[in-house]
Amino acid sequence: MLENGYYWRNREIRQHVAVIDGTVEPGLVLANGTYLNTYTKQWLKANIWILNDRIVYVGDKLPENETANIIDCEGSYLVPGYIEPHAHPFQLYNPISLANYAGYYGTTTLINDNLMWNFLLDKKKAVTLLKSFKQLPMSMYWWARFDSQTALQDEEEFFNTEDVLSWLNHHLVVQGGELTAWPNLLKGDDRLLYWMQEAKRLGKPVEGHLPGASEKTLTKMKLLGVTADHEAMTGEEAIRRLRLGYQVGLRHSSIRPDLPKLLDEILEAGIEAFDNLMMTTDGGTPAFYKEGLMNICIEIAIEKGVPLPDAYRMASHNVAQHYGMAEHHGTIAPGRIANINILDAKENPHPVSVLAKGTWMKRDHEAVQPKTDFDWARHGITPLEIDWDLSMADLQFSVPIGLDLMNNVIIEPYPIETDVTLDIIPDTNNDAFLLLVDRKGKWRVNTAIRGFTNKLGAMVSSYSTTGDFVCIGKSKPDMLLAWQRVKELGGGIVLAHQGEIIFELPLRLGGNMFDGEMTALIDKEIELKGLLKDYGYPFADPIYTILFLSATHLPYIRVTQQGILDVKKREVLFPAIMR
Repeated sequence: MLENGYYWRNREIRQHVAVIDGTVEPGLVLANGTYLNTYTKQWLKANIWILNDRIVYVGDKLPENETANIIDCEGSYLVPGYIEPHAHPFQLYNPISLANYAGYYGTTTLINDNLMWNFLLDKKKAVTLLKSFKQLPMSMYWWARFDSQTALQDEEEFFNTEDVLSWLNHHLVVQGGELTAWPNLLKGDDRLLYWMQEAKRLGKPVEGHLPGASEKTLTKMKLLGVTADHEAMTGEEAIRRLRLGYQVGLRHSSIRPDLPKLLDEILEAGIEAFDNLMMTTDGGTPAFYKEGLMNICIEIAIEKGVPLPDAYRMASHNVAQHYGMAEHHGTIAPGRIANINILDAKENPHPVSVLAKGTWMKRDHEAVQPKTDFDWARHGITPLEIDWDLSMADLQFSVPIGLDLMNNVIIEPYPIETDVTLDIIPDTNNDAFLLLVDRKGKWRVNTAIRGFTNKLGAMVSSYSTTGDFVCIGKSKPDMLLAWQRVKELGGGIVLAHQGEIIFELPLRLGGNMFDGEMTALIDKEIELKGLLKDYGYPFADPIYTILFLSATHLPYIRVTQQGILDVKKREVLFPAIMR
């Protein structure tokens, strides 16, 4: 069975019909519950019959066969499983650990970024991996990225017409984008436009990335084929997108927890139509998910006064409708995948019990789904094997321009005035060494960063936009020490200070992802953030700071594979050095 091509075998369909005829017994019946009909926006009393992973009946009747497994849901409220429409499943966690954790809190479907697979796997292995994910109770779908959101040494190797169209044609890929290279599109990049039009021809929306865009720019992007955008930072910006025909994702992420403000301003403007609104956590870092994903967004929407049916639809029906999946997701109706959340009250979106593809993920507040054993190595996702070394010769700094960290992710250039020829930069200033090193050891970029730490010896991370190594610190010896430990771990984030390792987070899945449970990862991230704060990090989200050091969709200067880049001019100020 193909979940997004929807080419079911006739035998399965005939079995569903046979349940209604009484010749096949449903596997599970949720009886006497009150469910949200997202088509009529009504709460209705019904019995819901389920066979394997599908809902086959919703109505007043019970099966005639008295041996059916009937669960009495009297006094409970049933809503469709929640959908995260814009997930980045590589923010230290991996797609499976995120999906398992999300499922416990009722988010049973994830629409995922494929960016990391472009860097970690060849296309054939990536396709095999996506197929393996289908065996999970959670429903996993993907985007097809059109650009790397950084400046690669060989963009064509990763983003070319053959590979992009291959992704777009995959039945589990449901959209193109997100489109961080939209300035290139406006400048006349017809290859990018061709990819977008192919996505549209296949009936798949194109997600934009348009922070601060004017009405003129939004109109141009709509004409060029962008379908949706999640970058509105004010209610006015969200409404502007709605009026131009965009599907609008309202963001509530660790880096931009904007949803309460957005909803306040949208409601104050008198907006009563919510069908083209969704909500997204946009790749929150692990600790941001401590209490769940879309359940938190729905709770905020309810608290702000969004009508109950619309609050739930914004995390279910509206998303499925946008992606052309409403015949299979986002509703409680015959033929739909049995993703159902059972609540103790209409106004409480935190589920008591969760069904994903007809399998219990949670029952009466207790997790019942066994741990998923997944053979990552079989798919080519293994610890890093590094056959080269970093030395003091690599820690020679002479570039006059550094990166000045203004907040979590906005970086301005500044003239380096401190003496970077020293082995240790004094604690009397906020400058630190910054080194970006090729994962394969072929090149490096040396500069300085101001505002990340005023005293930490070193932080070395294999977690980054492209999987290259980020090294930051006041002490060159500590940088080499932390580097050596990252190498021994096969990838990770390591802090060293005054000749000692003070923190390590192994990221043994390709150097970017933690191979373990989300609860353990959340604790480690909280520890890491606390240590970095103690050593002078002044902002809220160091994980995104590390990730976006190379991200060219943000102003004003970045350190990339090509070198130090002026984002606005798309000009390399100082090129990478071959080692």
